[in-house]
Amino acid sequence: MSTTMEQTILTDEQIRFYRENGFVQVDGVLNAEELEELREYLGEAMQADQDNSFSTDKEGGAYYRVLNQKVNTWRDHGGMAKYVLHPRFAGLAKQLTGASAIRLFHDHALYKMPGDSKPTPWHQDMPYWPMNEKGSLSIWITLDDVDERNGCMMFVPGSQKAGKLKGIDFINPQDIKEYVEDPEIAAKQPVIVRMKAGSCTFHDGLTFHYAHSNQTDAPRRVLAIIYMPDGTTYSGKGHPVTNGEALTADQPIRGRLFPVLAK
Repeated sequence: MSTTMEQTILTDEQIRFYRENGFVQVDGVLNAEELEELREYLGEAMQADQDNSFSTDKEGGAYYRVLNQKVNTWRDHGGMAKYVLHPRFAGLAKQLTGASAIRLFHDHALYKMPGDSKPTPWHQDMPYWPMNEKGSLSIWITLDDVDERNGCMMFVPGSQKAGKLKGIDFINPQDIKEYVEDPEIAAKQPVIVRMKAGSCTFHDGLTFHYAHSNQTDAPRRVLAIIYMPDGTTYSGKGHPVTNGEALTADQPIRGRLFPVLAK
């Protein structure tokens, strides 16, 4: 893999691995200077008063113990917009999916808080996204070294082939084996993805994934960005990011909040 400030070129093996397994690890997507800058911006965005971005729970809430999360930080913080809208990351999504162009759906800052932390349960993302077609994906950029002690991710390889199933209750989660009907997929050994700060994973919106609890004394900090292939159509289902936007069911998701980032 070769890297510049503007472009990262994936190997054929990385692309093949993603398409077969539904996830891939990409090391070193941020250099040391970018890592420090993004840590500063993310901390500011998490502490700032909300205007166009929003938190999904307040401190002390049940969901907060799973994830202290703020969505669409790019709309309130110019520094976050620099990274969320960066064509380098969207270009990786384009390479992995083979899409003609990639649009932003939204970003979210993800803190796994220290102390009274809970794991992020096994789930797919697609059931929560108001999209008709498959193919959307997330980049998960870690700003800290991650392992099982502080909230690294696990993936079930090939689980995107199970198709879109039902959403998970993050507070009282079900066992993955209760609703994955394909016994071969349900029996697969999850892959633990430990990473150094500044590295990332991409995962398909249908890939089952999990994050460990944070047992350390510092937050685990992540910037996640959700991308969709251009032409992805709106299901009509309500979502905090699309509410109030002029979208029509079964028509492409586009407009001021969903720009093309790579083509």
